[in-house]
Amino acid sequence: MTTTRAITVFVDKDTGVATVTLDRPDRLNAIDLTMRDELRQTWRELRFDDAVRAVVLTGAGERAFCTGLDRDAVVPQPGSPFMADDPLLRVGPKSNDLWKPVVAAVRGMACGGAFYLLGEADFVVADPTATFFDPHTTYGMVSAYESVLLAQRMPYGEVARMMLMGTAERISARRAHEIGLVSELTEPGGALAAATQCAAVIAGYPPEGVQGTVRALWAAREGAVAAGFAQAAHLVALGNLPGERQAELFARRGGTYRTR
Repeated sequence: MTTTRAITVFVDKDTGVATVTLDRPDRLNAIDLTMRDELRQTWRELRFDDAVRAVVLTGAGERAFCTGLDRDAVVPQPGSPFMADDPLLRVGPKSNDLWKPVVAAVRGMACGGAFYLLGEADFVVADPTATFFDPHTTYGMVSAYESVLLAQRMPYGEVARMMLMGTAERISARRAHEIGLVSELTEPGGALAAATQCAAVIAGYPPEGVQGTVRALWAAREGAVAAGFAQAAHLVALGNLPGERQAELFARRGGTYRTR
């Protein structure tokens, strides 16, 4: 087991499954720059570990899988609008050329920047406490990269509704299963075990065939993702409110929401 401040990685040498845990439960597993860097390093290290043939990605604690970028993270930016950096753009496994299967296990909230990770997982397992939503529009921000990734996983109307409704609605685990975002809905607390069981089965197959299949599946999607991402930075630059205005809107959070 390797432990850092933000990520825990456990490799089961008997099954060939690595479990990567977002380990900031006190911050609802929000991604700060340390976690971002550790995720990128982890995916790259797993590429070279032939003992690992499948990966489970989950979040620590019961309240959240991940709530996206930590609001307290200070993201340095170049002075030019043509070189704006998205801090989470290379946070997922596919973005780091990891072509081993990744199964996500979701418990609690998954929102905003969490979709950079779920969008690059091969499939998602969730328990009944899981809820999915995107707060960007509520706080005067464009949901660009997240929308592009989820548009490859969900019917257009469902992803459009989730992104446009912001914090006013959350998609329940049941509804996420009905629309295909979640492939398996487990009993309470059972998502990690179910995802690990799937990963162990896959890890037992010859890795060349498995990894080739993962690469083929992503090839069917990456053209649309690349085209969407090519526009995303410009849309964010044009549509996002200034940071201080976003902070004002965020400070008013609370309100009510419906879960469907």
